[in-house]
Amino acid sequence: MLLYLDSCCFNRPYDDQSMLSISLETQAKIHIQSEIIEERFTLLWSYILDYENSRNPFEDQRKAIQEWKAISIATITESDEIIAFGNSLVDRGLHTYDALHIACAYIGGCDRFLTVDKGILSKPITEIHVCNPIDFIRELMN
Repeated sequence: MLLYLDSCCFNRPYDDQSMLSISLETQAKIHIQSEIIEERFTLLWSYILDYENSRNPFEDQRKAIQEWKAISIATITESDEIIAFGNSLVDRGLHTYDALHIACAYIGGCDRFLTVDKGILSKPITEIHVCNPIDFIRELMN
């Protein structure tokens, strides 16, 4: 199964873990990453992940996240198709970077788009299965 984790998902372990929901999302995300390392899932990277991660002011976090690029099976680069699909998602109320993440995952053929961003999770996106890491783990257990 080919997965795409957006920037919010990659950054979840660096958020304040005092809220149970954040802590559980972190645990789920780390479990998913261990499954990627074990080659039970594959990971897709994108130019927009590179861009957003490059803007992370915390060098240790930036380096740790960037290491996942080498583990991914491919990196999606900007294309007219991605920009066009991204713009259609912006028209549906998504923020530009969120739309580009989803466009990269969709054009890249991902089976799941994983995010902890409630704004994305609340939008009606039918082209790709969008879910929270916790819900993804629940899906696998059924």
